[in-house]
Amino acid sequence: MFISTKGRYSLRVMIDLAEHSNGDYIPMKEVAERQEISLKYLERLMPVLTKNGLIKGVHGKGGGYRLTRDPDQYTIWEILVLAEGDLAPVSCLGGKASACERAADCRTLPIWEKYYELTKDYFSGITVADLMQNEAGNDYVI
Repeated sequence: MFISTKGRYSLRVMIDLAEHSNGDYIPMKEVAERQEISLKYLERLMPVLTKNGLIKGVHGKGGGYRLTRDPDQYTIWEILVLAEGDLAPVSCLGGKASACERAADCRTLPIWEKYYELTKDYFSGITVADLMQNEAGNDYVI
């Protein structure tokens, strides 16, 4: 499994919105500056997060984005799956894959299933609020 820039930047946006939340909408320009991410790139990420109800956006004066829930209600798994799509390590475990004819006899399928389960459980057990507790990097997130 490879987490691309889309997944990493989506996490950064969510953490930034959570840490700077004051009830108002936060302009993406401010997030882009703090995170040192191109505003154009961020504007490509926001529709997915908005469409799926993770954030709410308002255009115009006083506009920007804000979280729709408390930071402890967002799992890292939820954000990564929205940003990246299916995170299955092999295509036969992916949600869009057709049934594999060899699954019953596949010697490696159990390791991929366990790896996928461990990954899902791990990221599902971490919230945006948990990442806000990390004092090591201030506004910096990989």
